Amino acid sequence: MNFSSFKEFKYGWRVVLASTFGIGLGMSPLPFYTLGVFAIPLTKNFGWGMDTVMAAMPVFTIGAVFAGPLVGYIADKIGARKTAITSVIIFSFTFMMFSFNTGSKALYLFLWAMLAIAGAGTLPMTWTRAINNWFNKNRGLALGLSLLGTGIFGSFAKIFASHLIDGYGWKYAYIGVALLPLLISLPLAYFFFRDTNDPKVADRVAKLRAEVPEYVSGNHSGLSVKQAFGDWRFWLLAFSFLLISFAVGGPIPNLEKLFSSKGFDVSDAVILASFLGYAVVIGRLIGGYLIDRFWAPAVAFILLSIPAVSCLILQTVDLSYTNAVIAVVILGFGAGVEYDLMAYLVSRYFGMKNYAAIYGFLYAFFGLGAGFGPYIFGRFFTETGSYNSILGYAAIAFVVGSIPLLFLGKYRTFKADTEEESVVA
Repeated sequence: MNFSSFKEFKYGWRVVLASTFGIGLGMSPLPFYTLGVFAIPLTKNFGWGMDTVMAAMPVFTIGAVFAGPLVGYIADKIGARKTAITSVIIFSFTFMMFSFNTGSKALYLFLWAMLAIAGAGTLPMTWTRAINNWFNKNRGLALGLSLLGTGIFGSFAKIFASHLIDGYGWKYAYIGVALLPLLISLPLAYFFFRDTNDPKVADRVAKLRAEVPEYVSGNHSGLSVKQAFGDWRFWLLAFSFLLISFAVGGPIPNLEKLFSSKGFDVSDAVILASFLGYAVVIGRLIGGYLIDRFWAPAVAFILLSIPAVSCLILQTVDLSYTNAVIAVVILGFGAGVEYDLMAYLVSRYFGMKNYAAIYGFLYAFFGLGAGFGPYIFGRFFTETGSYNSILGYAAIAFVVGSIPLLFLGKYRTFKADTEEESVVA
């Protein structure tokens, strides 16, 4: 292996490290991965149905749909660093407020809406903006590494929340989970997370340019948001990510309940669901490495259609522990590709001029699928007592959502300081 090709990491590792913790302890994984764990005590203590608990996701999604593009625009204007740090603080305190609920459905849903608005700046669009500017040749791998946190901390958060609930109750568990970003990701972001246009890292950026001839700083090149809206590629990606995010996002918060319905006890259900995070880590690394070396849409088609198999396995009536692990690992592998793929494709097909804003709008479609998916899954279970039929629809969504990615065409390059684009031959 030629390690000289990884010189970008010599100068950009700090940003990758801060992003890994910032994304992993942010709005994307923490509420999403722990929802299924908190669902058990909430349904028990308040007498809510699973559909009531999962109704949080549509509310959360609607908040993210409005907040994501707005915060993306803000990040493009004032910088990713200020946006991310501010959001981490507000997000943490908002998450703590769930501990004050005494059974009010209205308060529960209101807090989910506020959480989406408060935490929008912790979404990958802010952190990956800096990653894309620090890395060119190893952009896919850097994005994969920075997004490892969703899998690592997703699995950890499930187990951590479960232990806190067992030992101290669900209210203290909310506080404990909410403290993670405040105590871990905030200090790392403050000291390490700086974009390439930050004066405090000017010397490091100059050395990067000198040592890595292939390095390209694209802070000011790319399409405007209006131009992106007029580009058919934007709507193709929106369609694909809407279906794929539904197929990936629908089962994940429901895994604990799904396994319980298959006869597993609560502790085994939580452990089985936690395997998802480990698979996400593997998917991030392998997916990031592959999209740096092969055409990303083809890699995405393969890796995002395979999880359809996991849905078919989970439909099994007498689901064994081994097959359950296999299904979760396959599903997690697909989940490990989606986020870094979106970041990579936005940078390659739309440029960096308005990266965060364009990412934010695409995330709105992604969020619609991921947000309404858990509720639809929960609704199917409430009405039928089984997840089997909705798992079949999810399997179809994986395949139908992956195929259009093959039509994206060649990567594009953008002329510096202009909004014109040219296609790489």
